[in-house]
Amino acid sequence: MAEIVSTATVHHLRGSAQKARLVVDLIRGKHVGEAQWLLTQAKKYAAAPIRKLLDSAVANAIDKNPSVNPDELLVKTAFVDEGFRMKRVRPAPMGRAYRVQKRTCHITIQLASAAGEE
Repeated sequence: MAEIVSTATVHHLRGSAQKARLVVDLIRGKHVGEAQWLLTQAKKYAAAPIRKLLDSAVANAIDKNPSVNPDELLVKTAFVDEGFRMKRVRPAPMGRAYRVQKRTCHITIQLASAAGEE
């Protein structure tokens, strides 16, 4: 079983957790190079911040152990948790108000070494 080499987390990312999970599901279990390419090609709002998070996880792996080859890393686990909701009020007809919830999410990516798994 591969051991976790590095972890990166982003908190309070604007956007719903459900939409971010669609993007994270694309890269789970993939090699880092393939995951970066998928995130570059994805036409989703959450793809750009998740790409930056993946690059941060790779940089963390290299800082922690300079002998790590970034091409041999794979996305071991990636998950999205719901963050807080900013509650706002939007004017509505006849003096009423609609409640607007602006959602946030927390994303965590863990990289593992894929050298011995194949």
